[in-house]
Amino acid sequence: MHELSIALNIIDLAQAEGRRLGAPLIIAVHVRVGPLSGVVAEALHSAFEIAREGTVLASTRLIVDHAPILVACPACAAETTARSLQQLVCSNCGGPPDSICGGDELEMVAIEIEESGEPADARGSAIRAGS
Repeated sequence: MHELSIALNIIDLAQAEGRRLGAPLIIAVHVRVGPLSGVVAEALHSAFEIAREGTVLASTRLIVDHAPILVACPACAAETTARSLQQLVCSNCGGPPDSICGGDELEMVAIEIEESGEPADARGSAIRAGS
């Protein structure tokens, strides 16, 4: 279950960003996960629940945004969403792609922090955990 090591890294990144912002409380951590990343969102949620215990993120929620698989279609001359994980073809014309342009993301995109007793969104200072 490599999701546990990923959850631990997310916690480390969120804590560092919270310290940088001087945030007394991190309400939520937003991550973007693509189907080609090899990460199972449900397992990541479970691992996060375990890993956050005993940290300053003990009450922090993990919010997972699912990234689509994007393909470059030469027939349409566009970047489109693939039909599915099993059908890596253009969703517009059904043609084969030149390349896969997205869907392997695994990144922390934002944290929600509490400032002066009121929740605030720290998307402007979001950090990327990699892609």
